[in-house]
Amino acid sequence: MIRPFTRWRQRLPAPAVHIRNGRLRQPVHVAPLFAVACGGIAALALVVYLLWPTWHAQTIDGQRQFPITVGGMLLNVPADSIRMRLQRRSGAQDRIDLAFAYPALTPPEPPKHISADSLEETPVTVDRLLLSIAVRGDELAPDERVQTIYPRYLDPQSTMQGGLVGHAFLDSSPYRSEDLFTSDNPRFAARCTRDDLTPGICLNQRRIDGVDMTFRFPRAWLAQWRDVAGAMDKLVAQLRTRHS
Repeated sequence: MIRPFTRWRQRLPAPAVHIRNGRLRQPVHVAPLFAVACGGIAALALVVYLLWPTWHAQTIDGQRQFPITVGGMLLNVPADSIRMRLQRRSGAQDRIDLAFAYPALTPPEPPKHISADSLEETPVTVDRLLLSIAVRGDELAPDERVQTIYPRYLDPQSTMQGGLVGHAFLDSSPYRSEDLFTSDNPRFAARCTRDDLTPGICLNQRRIDGVDMTFRFPRAWLAQWRDVAGAMDKLVAQLRTRHS
């Protein structure tokens, strides 16, 4: 008597088996797999060949530079100007934070070690222009914010400072203890904290194509704001310069 399980097994198709030179061989579809593997390797090699120059720092004028893309904007960034270690790489990034010596607009020198004994003897100097570049956000453009948002919170009384019109923000505003300085010729706007236990810091924001740029500099630099504005324009052009 044949059991039901045995009958079921007998109905299954027998696997294809090849016997060659007395050896049992299972069918293996090697050719299609080999072709797919070769195609994938060739495609990967082509991508590596095309993108290889953008994956490594380039040495230009004696400085290592990373080609970095933020919001579709290609930037050639000096490696020593990048403040965050994780951002020191080529390719696309959502944000990069940079520091430059002013007025040279070169990467700053590494900070010197200060001991507790020499702390009082070391003068505090701020000579860096900080720049953050990020993918464009959904908020209003900086120019629109200056024209439509900030005026709601400004004290009507104004002051003049070297060609800048200054307004204090109301204490009831989100920008309490800050001041706004603007100029129409040339166009310039800076929102600044006031000097207190630490020196005041100014922010100048601009939107270019698909990125938002935020410059930070000491409030004391407002005395030479035209030079600072020119340096910021020069720095943007410097970062966007393409090298062959």
